[in-house]
Amino acid sequence: MKDFIKNIVSVIRYNAFHVFSGKFIYFVALALILFLTVIVIYSLDEETPPGAEAVYYFLLVPGVLLTFYPAAYCLQNDSDARMMETLFGIPDYRFKVWLVRNLVLNLVVALLLLVLTIFCRYLLAEFDIWPMLGQVMFPILFIGSLGFMMATLTKSGNGTAAVMVIFIMFFWIAADAMEGSRWNLFHNPYTMVEDMMIPMWQETTLYNRIYILFGTVVTLLMALLRLQNRERYI
Repeated sequence: MKDFIKNIVSVIRYNAFHVFSGKFIYFVALALILFLTVIVIYSLDEETPPGAEAVYYFLLVPGVLLTFYPAAYCLQNDSDARMMETLFGIPDYRFKVWLVRNLVLNLVVALLLLVLTIFCRYLLAEFDIWPMLGQVMFPILFIGSLGFMMATLTKSGNGTAAVMVIFIMFFWIAADAMEGSRWNLFHNPYTMVEDMMIPMWQETTLYNRIYILFGTVVTLLMALLRLQNRERYI
């Protein structure tokens, strides 16, 4: 059992190193700076202490940042590291590699956000830690899978980054206009609504999460299917 756990830890460390291109500490530092900056800006603009609604966005911003670069530059990094032939030369190995790397990416992001969630829970506002973390991870999972799929389409880290920036900024700017819509990527389930609107808001949240989860699975599967044509990436 001890050897099994050691092997799992080794796999996670190895894949995390490649997922973040050996710059993990820089991503963590940048995410923390951005997290604290968002809190400071909110504190200067608002007179009341932040609630669960604000904390959701506090966590979402660094989460998107941590996911963005690995998702956009995943294929380019492997190509630069001369690993593409190794990844795709063994039948079905490519699927295992990328599924593991997506799992590791999301696991690392979730663990970092868990630390920030605990920080917010005991210093900023009262809310349930695990439901908050779960809700924040929905759009992050989708953005990661979409970035992975776009990387297989554009075959360029910079091209994928440009497309993803436009996509994320569009939904971020349109978040207010799409408030209450099931198709809002940044739908905030903790938004304060009138009592009579609570059942409707809960239904919107449920369908929104179903749509996002479905989109995550579809984009991930499309990315894996695109990788069957390995010659395009070597």
